[in-house]
Amino acid sequence: MYRGRKLQIFSGTANMQLTEEIAEHVGVPLGQVEVKRFSDGEISIYIGESVRGSDVFIVQPISCPANENLMELLIMMDAMKRASAKSINTVLPYYGYARQDRKTRARDPITAKLVADLLTTAGADRVIAMDLHAGQIQGFFNIPVDHLKSLPILAKYFQQKVFADAVVVSPDVGGVTRARELAERLQLPIAIIDKRRPEPNVAEVMNIIGKVKGKTVIMIDDIIDTAGTISLGVHALLEQGAKEVYVCCTHPILSGPALERLEKAPVKEIIVTNTIPLEGKKLDKIRVLSVASLIGDAIIRIHEELSVSKLFD
Repeated sequence: MYRGRKLQIFSGTANMQLTEEIAEHVGVPLGQVEVKRFSDGEISIYIGESVRGSDVFIVQPISCPANENLMELLIMMDAMKRASAKSINTVLPYYGYARQDRKTRARDPITAKLVADLLTTAGADRVIAMDLHAGQIQGFFNIPVDHLKSLPILAKYFQQKVFADAVVVSPDVGGVTRARELAERLQLPIAIIDKRRPEPNVAEVMNIIGKVKGKTVIMIDDIIDTAGTISLGVHALLEQGAKEVYVCCTHPILSGPALERLEKAPVKEIIVTNTIPLEGKKLDKIRVLSVASLIGDAIIRIHEELSVSKLFD
């Protein structure tokens, strides 16, 4: 249990349960904050205790509704800054707008950079993020960014299972690095699904690079949004002779037709983390792993000015 006096953890409304688990792991009471909305939708924040001289950690995923949760976070940070907090550490279990990290067409915005600018202007001294969709987002900030990964948690789960013959699969070329890291931890080979995406949230599987016939497949991605990529990928893998398919990801957005697609998909199990609350978006085949201890350990190490990378050794 952490017994320091000047470490305080606060939560926005986006994922209270996760923040409560983090505070319990760290060993500090959850900070008192009141979030209200006026009749016109404006957000009002009241901090119910002194934060003067404290290292403040605010936990708030920028998940659906992203704009509401982002604005709530910015206002809370401003309140902390004006209340003389020593440092404001923004904990983003999920970094919204991360998929808009570059220009793919003329006149496209780079909204992930805009979010970084907003957080910095609002007073963030440090950002702690879980599994950024694109690693280069760290470079959008001129303040320290600690990038935490759920891979050790996912790998530990699969290490407890005994597979006779398995392979880790990336659902696209962009996720190869992530798949390779998991494969190295599990000492398994990898395969890649080569796909073309004609428009946002629409994926078309082209072919599979690697051997999956007769194997148990572990498909890993950072985000499951509409589940189109996953659904098509699972069917393609089984058509190529895969024995069974497990799917895992860090951020279960599960928007639109995602639940229906996952329900119909011939998947053995879907393993996700609690960076985003499911709030009723549950299926019997979904298993949720907690990242609270990982984030909690990172908070302690940051507060005590110790290396965060040691958590992943």
